[in-house]
Amino acid sequence: MAVYCNTLEEVRTNIDLLDQKIVTLIAERGHYVSQAARFKKDTDGVKAPQRVEQVIAKVRDLSLAAGANPEVTEQVYRAMIAAFIRQELAEYAVLDKVGKPQA
Repeated sequence: MAVYCNTLEEVRTNIDLLDQKIVTLIAERGHYVSQAARFKKDTDGVKAPQRVEQVIAKVRDLSLAAGANPEVTEQVYRAMIAAFIRQELAEYAVLDKVGKPQA
């Protein structure tokens, strides 16, 4: 729940606390993305444009429900997903060379 701040310092302190949580959640999401590479058959499966659009639709709805700006949420998620796709493509390439472990 958002706190009403009386100073810019309080605003920045609360933003810093949120940044710690957000980065922790991004790291957790990244661990799952890394695992997903094992289950993909090819690079098209890694890119998965239909899945990207499903996620975007979902987070836009979540954004509206939370009182956030859905445009900002979409932009953040598109950037995050693009970065994770690049990460997963690199991991997929390594797995593809050494042979994927059984899931």
